[in-house]
Amino acid sequence: MLKKKLQRVITLLMKKEILIVDDEISILKLLNFVLAKDYNLIIKNSGIEAISWLEEGNTPALIISDLHMPYFDGSSFVRNLKVSGYYRDIPVILLSGAEDLDSVAEGMSHKAESYIQKPFNPTALKTEIIKLLSIPTSIN
Repeated sequence: MLKKKLQRVITLLMKKEILIVDDEISILKLLNFVLAKDYNLIIKNSGIEAISWLEEGNTPALIISDLHMPYFDGSSFVRNLKVSGYYRDIPVILLSGAEDLDSVAEGMSHKAESYIQKPFNPTALKTEIIKLLSIPTSIN
């Protein structure tokens, strides 16, 4: 019994941490279902919550953020993240249901590494995560 618990703790510690920033419960549930087996997920419902969590000294291997959220949207979140000397190397995947190219261009102009359209293909998302986590950075 103790061995099994210890093994679970070791597995959890070895998983890379992904910060997910989204205000849609259905998307959060889907991301949890798709990614929780392979990654340690930290869920925040706004860019403000995510910045606060990061400022506590946390450094995820990757961030997945919705582009459109109230108050402090994904674009503002990425812009603030990338101007920071400490967080700028964390790869960011933007998710959005927006179909207009202006929204996509705005998010990518702040140096997000990837953009995935909602609804997303879980396999495509996993592939993109693996690709971004395999690129050497000072964070990974």
